[in-house]
Amino acid sequence: MSDINTLAHTTWRCKYHVVFAPKFRRMVIYGKIKTDIGKILRKLCTRKGVEIIEAQACPDHIHMLLCIPPKYAVSDFIGYLKGKSSLEIFERHANLKYKYGNRRFWCKGYYVDAVGRNEKAIKKYIAEQLQEDRMSDQLVLKELVDPFEK
Repeated sequence: MSDINTLAHTTWRCKYHVVFAPKFRRMVIYGKIKTDIGKILRKLCTRKGVEIIEAQACPDHIHMLLCIPPKYAVSDFIGYLKGKSSLEIFERHANLKYKYGNRRFWCKGYYVDAVGRNEKAIKKYIAEQLQEDRMSDQLVLKELVDPFEK
């Protein structure tokens, strides 16, 4: 019962599995900016009182298991997280604005699922996601090349 939280008039346990990707699913997360993205997302979550239970930066998307207080709508928080992180990413890495333009780093959509009692399974899935991505990449014989690079 240690994972139950309280506010003034509320007792809650709201955990969500969230997945979002950079625009056009470009594989920039694993470049030089991986640690910066992690720090930025951690800082923004701390500001709003959102706990990051588990997180993984895959080459073309981010998995997070978040404990979001019920005073925030999930869609509002994800909008805040993606919007503010985009601004900070472009501020720290000015060269990216030429590739992405309009200060939009993340794609429009995202995936969210209420965790419920499956927290252990989802934590394991997120922790092993990177390894599964590497295994599936080895099965692909065709070399993928970014058409936007010269």
